[in-house]
Amino acid sequence: MARHTDAEQTTLDDDLRMLTETLEEVLQYTGDRADQAYVDIKSHAEQALSEVKARWANTGESYYARAKEAVHRTDDYVRDKPWHSVGIGATVGLVLGLLLARK
Repeated sequence: MARHTDAEQTTLDDDLRMLTETLEEVLQYTGDRADQAYVDIKSHAEQALSEVKARWANTGESYYARAKEAVHRTDDYVRDKPWHSVGIGATVGLVLGLLLARK
């Protein structure tokens, strides 16, 4: 499973930056609401917001698909190597128990 977290983070950062800049334009413009520039900026802000929401929706579905794939891989591993899984679980439990006992 290839990880594209850096590319996704860059895209997310770009989306948020674009949305922020557009909304700042809207907030800074204090002209008459009947003015064409205000209408254009508002339209641009609404379009940017729609695009970002659509990308976020796709990102959520992508994360859900990745999580589901990870669950299936884990299930396959546990079924193929049950004693390894028991050993890993016991080790994690021991480490957590030691860490919690240090209080």
